[in-house]
Amino acid sequence: MQNTTTPADAVVVRRIRGSATSDGAGVRLTRVIGGAELPDLDPFLLLDEFGTDRPEDYLAGFPDHPHRGFETVTYMLDGRMRHCDNHGNEGLLVPGSVQWMTAGRGLVHSEMPEQESGRMRGFQLWVNLPARDKMTAPRYQEFAAERIPVARPAPGVSVKVIAGEVGGVQGPIVQPATDPLYVDLVLDAGAGWSLPLPEGHNAFAYVYEGAVTIADAGDGARDLGAQELGVLGGGGRLRLRAAGQGARLIVVAGRPLREPVARHGPFVMNTRQELMQAFVDFQEGRF
Repeated sequence: MQNTTTPADAVVVRRIRGSATSDGAGVRLTRVIGGAELPDLDPFLLLDEFGTDRPEDYLAGFPDHPHRGFETVTYMLDGRMRHCDNHGNEGLLVPGSVQWMTAGRGLVHSEMPEQESGRMRGFQLWVNLPARDKMTAPRYQEFAAERIPVARPAPGVSVKVIAGEVGGVQGPIVQPATDPLYVDLVLDAGAGWSLPLPEGHNAFAYVYEGAVTIADAGDGARDLGAQELGVLGGGGRLRLRAAGQGARLIVVAGRPLREPVARHGPFVMNTRQELMQAFVDFQEGRF
C-alpha cells in the first residue's frame, strides 16, 4: 500500500543575523555561518553574502590563497568575478552562474572582480568533505546561468535549482558525500508554496530580499526578514509565504558528516596533526 502520510512541517529553530566583516584583500561582506553566533551547521562551514554598489568595497578581491579539505560554492547574483588556480584552471563567473569547487588535497587560487564599477553581489558557501575525500584531486563544476534549471511549482513562485531536485527538476550539481539541496526561490507578494526537504539533512533558509513567513500545521509562524537566516528543524516540509512586496531567499540542505573538525583559516581537516601537515605542505609548495 502506498504511504500517503504528509511530512511534518519544518520550523525555524534558530534565527541568525550575519555580522559585517571583510576578507581577502579587504572585500566587505556579511558572514552568516562561520561566525561566533553560528560557527557551523554540519556539513556547512561558512556562508558569506557579498553585495555592494561601492567599487572600493570589492575591487581588491581575493588574491592568491590556498584551500584544503572542503568545497567552496560561489553563486553570483550580480557582477563578474574571474578565478584562476595553480593547476591551470580559469573561469569567469557572471550573474546567475555557479561554481562548485572541490579543493580536496589542495590548491591555490584567486577570485578577482572583472569590473571597476557597478554592483557585485552573491554568496559563497563552504561545504565540508568527509575524511575519505579530503585528499582527493581538486576539481571544478562550473555552470553558466542558462544551465541552471528553473522550476515553477506554483503561481508566483520560481525556483532556481542549483543542486538537488524540486518537482522533477534536477539541478546540475552532484555531490554524493553530502547529497545537497541548493535552491534560489523568488516569491511574488502573497505567494506561498511548500518545499520538500531531504530526510535527515541539516537545512537553513536565508532571506536576501523582502520577508517570508515560515508556518507549521499547528498555526505556529515565524517571519524571516532580509539578511536573516533560519536554521530549520522538525520536519520535511518547508511552508513559505512571501510578505510585503515579495521575497528572494536561498534554501540549502546537506547530509551531516558527523566527523571531527580541525579547522584553521583556509584548511579544514579531521585532526590537528592533519591540519599542521596542511600548513607544511602549503609552505613547501606541495599544493
